[in-house]
Amino acid sequence: MGLFLSRYEKFVKELPDVTGKVFVITGTTSGTGFIAAETVAKQGGEVLLLNRASSRSVESLERLKASVPDGKFVPIECDLQDFESVRKAVKEIKETYKSIYCLSNNAGIMAVDDTITKTDGFEVQMQTNHLSHFLLTKELFPLILAGSKEYGDARIVQHSSAGRHMTPNDGLEEKYFLKQEKDGLLGGNEDTGMMKGGKFERYFQTKLANSVFTQCLHDKLVAAGENNEECKNVLSVCAHPGGSKTSLGEHLKMGFFIDTIFSLLLQSPADGAMGLLKGMMGTKESVKCGTLYGPKMLAGYAVPNPSKPYEIDPEAKDMLWRTSETATGGKFDII
Repeated sequence: MGLFLSRYEKFVKELPDVTGKVFVITGTTSGTGFIAAETVAKQGGEVLLLNRASSRSVESLERLKASVPDGKFVPIECDLQDFESVRKAVKEIKETYKSIYCLSNNAGIMAVDDTITKTDGFEVQMQTNHLSHFLLTKELFPLILAGSKEYGDARIVQHSSAGRHMTPNDGLEEKYFLKQEKDGLLGGNEDTGMMKGGKFERYFQTKLANSVFTQCLHDKLVAAGENNEECKNVLSVCAHPGGSKTSLGEHLKMGFFIDTIFSLLLQSPADGAMGLLKGMMGTKESVKCGTLYGPKMLAGYAVPNPSKPYEIDPEAKDMLWRTSETATGGKFDII
């Protein structure tokens, strides 16, 4: 139990009905992703749950069904550490759906060992947190565009964190986006405490990538929107959860004292999901393309967060788009 009173109950009352709209969410087994899926279903939306095949995904689906008995939940196997699995998930979606309202790239891992993915050879955090979401966005974009036409607008939401402001060199570094020959080439596994060391440096790069990707999409959608109404109505937004008590860092051992302090300061997963839900479900009038929503500090309501120079740096945006296209094997043209 943290020190902050829950704000979610008041926040959720302001969300609109989304009956008839289709939402695709990655990472819904716990934390903010679970809350997002549950909230969308309670508001009438259909939720496609993209998770790795596991007992956790089965159990979380049962919990969602128990919470929202009349909810529309569709589980789809998707392993973000395998590009081919992402493509199979996209194929499954396209076989049934012609449009989607929102793609919520929520899933993520944090501060894991310096390893590369088995099938694709990229640093595991970067592939999970960004590259596979880039691929998912690219492959589902035609359905998002169709959703914009059908619903009047559509959403692409990335989930970043305060870690985007903690990169050692205040910016993205290309080496983290490149295929690696073997494990251990991007900082190793040293953990010097207090979110320092290679494990966290790699994680911070992925969270900055989420924010920069949002800005890339925003720029391209605005440019395309000058001649294309559907592109004009696709909103690229980002979110951060503040300090939220989720399972993301449960594998980290920081000591009893530090763990106790953090548990007191962190807000609930429901409160942490407010930024994500604002981007996914907020009225079109209340959500601005290219904006990151989350608490001003550790906890609080989701409000617009101003971008730092390294989040909107033109060279960083060009590098991210170029390397992400190369990694995922193909151009991503907005129109």
